[in-house]
Amino acid sequence: MNNVIIIGGGAAGYFTAINAKENNPNLDITILEKGKDVLQKVKISGGGRCNVTHACFTPKELIEFYPRGKKELLGPFHQFMTGDTFEWFENKGVPLKIESDNRVFPEANTSQAIIDCFQKAVDKLKIKVLTNHGVNSVYQQDKQWVINTKQQDFIADKVVVAAGSSKKVWELCKTLDHTIINPVPSLFTFNINDKRLVDLLGTSVPNATVTIVGTKLEASGPLLITHWGMSGPAVLKLSAFGARILADKNYQYNVEVNWLSRSTDKVLNVLLNLKKKEPRKTVILKSPFTEISKRLWERFVLFSGISKNQNWADLKNIQLEKLATELTKGIYNANGRTTFKDEFVTAGGVDLKEINFKRFESKQHENLFFVGEVLNIDAVTGGFNFQNAWTGGYICANALAEINN
Repeated sequence: MNNVIIIGGGAAGYFTAINAKENNPNLDITILEKGKDVLQKVKISGGGRCNVTHACFTPKELIEFYPRGKKELLGPFHQFMTGDTFEWFENKGVPLKIESDNRVFPEANTSQAIIDCFQKAVDKLKIKVLTNHGVNSVYQQDKQWVINTKQQDFIADKVVVAAGSSKKVWELCKTLDHTIINPVPSLFTFNINDKRLVDLLGTSVPNATVTIVGTKLEASGPLLITHWGMSGPAVLKLSAFGARILADKNYQYNVEVNWLSRSTDKVLNVLLNLKKKEPRKTVILKSPFTEISKRLWERFVLFSGISKNQNWADLKNIQLEKLATELTKGIYNANGRTTFKDEFVTAGGVDLKEINFKRFESKQHENLFFVGEVLNIDAVTGGFNFQNAWTGGYICANALAEINN
């Protein structure tokens, strides 16, 4: 019969289905999607442009962007890497482009290009896609799988679970003898209510170093001040790698920010030299650090106990030290989190110890596969979570295609 049921009409589900059918045209593949629309995450990703992958072309470097799944993905990335993603979409008539921050998007600059590509392939290959088909249960009967939905039961030789971060599907996985690592949010911004940041919405620095006080968690990169606190790549990376630690703290912790990613001593030397070179100039008027905007500089100066009219010559050493500390070791209290744009990423899912990553197949049950975010794999923002979906889908598809081949 060669029946394959794929649970989940998202990126991982579609990619698995298309590659499996291309590898073995004898497969009868059906995608079951619980909602009325498919590929919703693809549609909203990257602000509606779809951040397909990231321009990192070495497996050992790529795995460093995955707080969970790093070790397990090294082998799979040697089989299907970011370069293979470029080639796959190019061959389907969807050329990709690399942007200055190494994120990768379709040249068409819209996620619809990816959706149309997938839909065209599915139609051409006669892969069935059934929406409003939420799965209630999956069980084995006479060496085959029975998949129960509200509408009907499906019989399959192989089942692929590609339903993303779904509590209902994780409960389903438990009935299939799989352990679920308790899910917690990843990729979130820090809620910080601090007078130093008031009215600085949209202000950013190109390379700050952010540390969670009392932990080894640290990340560097662009930092953005928002109306609720702090965001930007440095914060998002920290939230991903610290997802479990910050959840344990109930999202209440202190953040140390080095706005310049330079040592306090070096910054203090710059300030002392300025005091010698330009003693009569007003401190607040101009930042000696090009990466610090005028408004942010003013805020740090005033917060360090320096008045609006003070010249460099008038500053006491204690004021200079306070300013240097404010620039390099500012402490901010975080209380709560906010989801970053449309990035709904979760740390948690099917325990990776229970998966054979040479096939993305369950170690508990033959012919049961897991791909995408249903697994306890997640990454920082920038196209990495999609690359996990493409790689897992490709390898899983090869395993599915083995039926009667």
